[in-house]
Amino acid sequence: MSKGHAWVLGATGQIGRAAVRSLVEDGWEVTAASRGGGRDGSWDAGVRTAALDRDEDGALAAAIGGGCDVLVDMAAYGEQHARQLTALAGRVGSAVVVSSGAVYADEHGRSFDTQGEPDGAPRYPVPVPESQATVEPGGATYATRKVRLERDLLAAGDALPVTLLRAGAVHGPHCRSPRELYFVKRVLDGRARRVLAYGGSSRFHPVHCANVAELIRLAALRPGSRVLNAADPQAPTVAEIGAAVDAALGHSSQTVLIPGSPTPQGVGDTPWSIPHPVVYDMSAAERELGYRPVTGYAESLPETVEWIAGQLAGRDWTEAYPEMVRAYGIQLFDYAAEDAWLAHHDQER
Repeated sequence: MSKGHAWVLGATGQIGRAAVRSLVEDGWEVTAASRGGGRDGSWDAGVRTAALDRDEDGALAAAIGGGCDVLVDMAAYGEQHARQLTALAGRVGSAVVVSSGAVYADEHGRSFDTQGEPDGAPRYPVPVPESQATVEPGGATYATRKVRLERDLLAAGDALPVTLLRAGAVHGPHCRSPRELYFVKRVLDGRARRVLAYGGSSRFHPVHCANVAELIRLAALRPGSRVLNAADPQAPTVAEIGAAVDAALGHSSQTVLIPGSPTPQGVGDTPWSIPHPVVYDMSAAERELGYRPVTGYAESLPETVEWIAGQLAGRDWTEAYPEMVRAYGIQLFDYAAEDAWLAHHDQER
């Protein structure tokens, strides 16, 4: 017997693909909506697809029609999308919306938004609970837009129960900007050594897309207005991540450590490089939803690495991952600067 009808927005994205599979396996009828209306090859044939531009005026409400039991939204940001969702109250039983751990601020107001400022790196408690302060809502940054979304949705209360999932550093197949590329490409390029800032001890809590999908599945079964963190059972250091990528590729790299921050040329900088740990508390999800992770970082990594390598085959990394270029710039693989630093490092030794 069906558990009901679930609508998934952003269904062909990284988390969306896994969420559709998880909901179908749990007995939901699923409509998978995306801009292109495509489908993943792993989905059950019974999954319905819909092409939808949510930013087209009235398009989402028209597509939902008479409503659904749960609406899962992977790509909601800001006031406009909050209004869009709350307008569906009465037609949608509940919603599960993906937010971000980037919303948190430390006791001095520092956050991911202030990292580029002098002494702007946040110092969060370890682990970070959902009760931690956030940045102020607004429209200027990714984090402020997510907070605006969260507050407006939570204000809907019982009219539209919403579970908001504050996701960590999402990983797994189908990521448009996989952080693991930093290590995978170096191995494939035959780099014998890599340089890590902050002594290789940076911790930026990851979450596999399948673990987010499991949280979505559980929240769909237990509607409520709440905010929950979404993270893996482990928060490995960047050095441990590099070693795990090596193991997945059957390789061994020498790691050279910089005690402090990356060089001005970006040597030692990685997509996880932060001076203070970011680790999320998962006890609320365990308590409120009965959540148990379906996978861990190291055990899920071989599939991710294989997918990244496949995307790189026969292509320049900038073509395969344009989102990585936009997020981190081409200096992510500036081997000339790296080699110059290593040569100087070797001379000093």
